[in-house]
Amino acid sequence: MDLDVSRNGDFEDTDLGFAFNDSNFSDRIIQLKIMSDLIEVPSNVKSSSTCANQTSLDKKKMDDFQTDNAELLSGKSDVDDCTVHKLQEDANADVVEFSNAGDEAADLHIDYSTIVKVRTLYVNSSILAAKSTFFYKLFSNGMRESKQIHITVRITTSEEAPLMELLKFMYNSSLNVTSTPNLLDVLMAADKFGVSSCMSYCIRVLLNIPMTPESALLYLELPYSVLMDDVVRPLIVAAKQYLIARYKDVTKHQEELMGLPLAGVVALLSSDELQVASEDAVYEFVLKWARTQYPSLEERREILREKLIPFIRFPYMTCRKLKMVQSCNDFEQEVTSKLVFNALYFKAEAPHNKQILAAESASTSRFFIERSYKYRPIKIVEFELPQQQCVVYLDLRRQECANLFPYGQVCSQIFHLGGQGFFLSAHCSMDQQSFYHCFGFGFGTHKKDSVNFRFDYEFAVRSRPTLEYISKYKGNCIFTGGRAAVGFRNFFSTPWTSFMAEDNLFFINDVLNLRVELMIRN
Repeated sequence: MDLDVSRNGDFEDTDLGFAFNDSNFSDRIIQLKIMSDLIEVPSNVKSSSTCANQTSLDKKKMDDFQTDNAELLSGKSDVDDCTVHKLQEDANADVVEFSNAGDEAADLHIDYSTIVKVRTLYVNSSILAAKSTFFYKLFSNGMRESKQIHITVRITTSEEAPLMELLKFMYNSSLNVTSTPNLLDVLMAADKFGVSSCMSYCIRVLLNIPMTPESALLYLELPYSVLMDDVVRPLIVAAKQYLIARYKDVTKHQEELMGLPLAGVVALLSSDELQVASEDAVYEFVLKWARTQYPSLEERREILREKLIPFIRFPYMTCRKLKMVQSCNDFEQEVTSKLVFNALYFKAEAPHNKQILAAESASTSRFFIERSYKYRPIKIVEFELPQQQCVVYLDLRRQECANLFPYGQVCSQIFHLGGQGFFLSAHCSMDQQSFYHCFGFGFGTHKKDSVNFRFDYEFAVRSRPTLEYISKYKGNCIFTGGRAAVGFRNFFSTPWTSFMAEDNLFFINDVLNLRVELMIRN
């Protein structure tokens, strides 16, 4: 008896489970040759094969799978008569394909030759073709084999249970498995055989299971072809969001993160929301993780170059750290030279050009995208002669300034002059005379030091319409060790509401451009 079910028929929710593996409702017979899973054997074991096979977790392209893994047989009248003797003949006659397991295991081979058992199933070609692109192509290609009754498909022992669940799903649109590992096995089988409805079903169930670090990493380590499927994308997004929410304070969780696999680290580094002091901290974390996971310098360099460097935002690292990057042995010299050059080039660009570069690269790379740093990036120009001097630029977006109200503060990255560390500080404070909120700005020393020196300072801000920097305050200070700070509680001599007004001349394209110049006097 043949069921009349077209490929476009509306029976997604119809339970046809009664017809599964029932000869009365079937027009084809599938013979599953179940092979032993991948076995590593010494290289001195001879074999006649030379072609590479992927593991059971890898997806083959549909056409290749149809050619390599489906053997269409004809001339058999009863597959149930398959005897042990015939099974042994098949095992000896089959061409076994394997290859070296990789450069690091060149002395090992993969053996596919052992047939564990043969399983026979009665199926309806209309049902399978309607649900599976693989079976649709198999049964409708118009060639001689599309009319044959008996089909032999080779799978491994680990694929048997997922494939049986998948075949049943194509009849009744439901699964009996509920655990995450089992659902992932079925998901990969559905991807392999092109059963998109089953993939969607698996994703819906997985998204309803509470996420854990272990399950999130399982999702991110799915085969690449599965990861790229649009149906799977919501699960991958959820896994990344979970890991980022859990570990976004990289410094706090650094010891735990040292054991995170590559897929998890990449998910973290791709986020703009990491809670880190600066990109310097991201760089140090990546370097420490790579050294922990890859003791071999050659292998570590390859992982850093191919997998991790694209996710480090070098343009937002301090110049001091960029100098260290150039001399770091974990990177090839030609790689670091290009990275540092691009970073310095970006730092030297005007603010509007930076925005253009960031927008242009946003869809392909996050290299020029700024994260939510605890300490704001700065641009610094240093001079050694005739006096030790530095000019520091700090840009604050209007929204960042708005977030300071009523008593917030934002600090810059550390910069150095004369061996002493400094930082810039912008904050919302209260004017002591007029008792209104206002914008404050200044600089302070990073930590106590015994160094004594005298230095001049100048504060400036860029203004419309000339777009030039206008000097606001000048002065000098004697540094005698210990902590020191120089600043102005009401930097613009105006209330906070006036400072944040749309017609404020100091916001250019919604960016406040501040400049501080420090010069050491002998």
